[in-house]
Amino acid sequence: MVTRMKTIREIDYTSDLGILIDVQNKVNYNKHHNPYSINIEYEKLLLNHNLYLDKSKKYYIICDKGTRSKKAVQILSFYGYDVTYVIN
Repeated sequence: MVTRMKTIREIDYTSDLGILIDVQNKVNYNKHHNPYSINIEYEKLLLNHNLYLDKSKKYYIICDKGTRSKKAVQILSFYGYDVTYVIN
Protein backbone atom coordinates (compact mmCIF):
# COMPACT_ATOMS: atom_id res chain seq x y z
CA MET A 1 0.00 0.00 0.00
CA VAL A 2 1.43 3.36 -1.07
CA THR A 3 0.32 6.48 0.77
CA ARG A 4 0.71 9.96 -0.58
CA MET A 5 2.98 12.33 1.26
CA LYS A 6 1.19 15.31 2.75
CA THR A 7 2.63 18.58 1.44
CA ILE A 8 2.17 22.27 2.02
CA ARG A 9 3.88 25.34 0.59
CA GLU A 10 5.97 27.33 3.03
CA ILE A 11 3.93 30.47 2.36
CA ASP A 12 0.77 28.60 3.43
CA TYR A 13 2.24 27.42 6.75
CA THR A 14 1.04 29.13 9.93
CA SER A 15 2.25 28.30 13.41
CA ASP A 16 -1.22 27.22 14.55
CA LEU A 17 -1.05 24.21 12.16
CA GLY A 18 1.71 22.47 14.12
CA ILE A 19 5.42 22.53 14.84
CA LEU A 20 7.75 23.52 12.00
CA ILE A 21 11.05 21.63 12.15
CA ASP A 22 13.98 22.67 9.97
CA VAL A 23 16.35 19.73 9.44
CA GLN A 24 19.29 21.75 8.07
CA ASN A 25 22.65 21.67 9.81
CA LYS A 26 23.20 24.47 12.31
CA VAL A 27 25.45 26.54 10.02
CA ASN A 28 22.89 26.68 7.22
CA TYR A 29 20.03 27.15 9.66
CA ASN A 30 21.78 30.17 11.17
CA LYS A 31 22.23 31.68 7.71
CA HIS A 32 18.59 31.32 6.64
CA HIS A 33 15.49 29.79 8.18
CA ASN A 34 11.80 30.34 8.67
CA PRO A 35 11.38 32.42 11.85
CA TYR A 36 8.70 30.03 13.13
CA SER A 37 10.92 26.96 12.83
CA ILE A 38 12.97 25.08 15.35
CA ASN A 39 16.18 23.38 14.26
CA ILE A 40 16.70 19.67 14.72
CA GLU A 41 19.35 18.38 12.36
CA TYR A 42 18.30 15.59 9.99
CA GLU A 43 20.49 12.82 11.41
CA LYS A 44 19.75 13.79 15.01
CA LEU A 45 15.99 13.80 14.36
CA LEU A 46 15.92 10.44 12.61
CA LEU A 47 18.17 8.70 15.12
CA ASN A 48 16.36 10.14 18.15
CA HIS A 49 12.83 10.74 16.86
CA ASN A 50 11.29 9.23 19.99
CA LEU A 51 13.05 11.90 22.12
CA TYR A 52 11.98 14.87 19.96
CA LEU A 53 8.55 13.93 18.62
CA ASP A 54 5.16 13.03 20.06
CA LYS A 55 2.81 10.92 17.93
CA SER A 56 -0.17 12.98 19.12
CA LYS A 57 1.21 16.21 17.57
CA LYS A 58 1.49 17.51 14.00
CA TYR A 59 4.87 18.35 12.52
CA TYR A 60 5.90 20.22 9.40
CA ILE A 61 9.36 19.42 8.07
CA ILE A 62 11.44 21.84 5.99
CA CYS A 63 15.04 22.33 4.82
CA ASP A 64 16.87 24.62 2.43
CA LYS A 65 16.72 22.44 -0.72
CA GLY A 66 13.95 20.01 0.21
CA THR A 67 15.88 16.76 -0.21
CA ARG A 68 16.45 15.94 3.45
CA SER A 69 13.07 17.17 4.60
CA LYS A 70 11.32 14.99 2.02
CA LYS A 71 13.30 11.92 3.13
CA ALA A 72 12.61 12.73 6.78
CA VAL A 73 8.86 12.94 6.12
CA GLN A 74 8.89 9.57 4.36
CA ILE A 75 10.74 7.90 7.23
CA LEU A 76 8.82 9.59 10.06
CA SER A 77 5.50 8.79 8.36
CA PHE A 78 6.54 5.15 8.30
CA TYR A 79 7.22 5.37 12.05
CA GLY A 80 3.66 6.64 12.59
CA TYR A 81 4.18 10.39 13.05
CA ASP A 82 1.81 13.00 11.58
CA VAL A 83 4.30 14.84 9.37
CA THR A 84 3.92 17.13 6.38
CA TYR A 85 6.57 18.02 3.81
CA VAL A 86 6.99 21.80 3.49
CA ILE A 87 7.90 22.96 -0.01
CA ASN A 88 9.88 26.20 -0.06
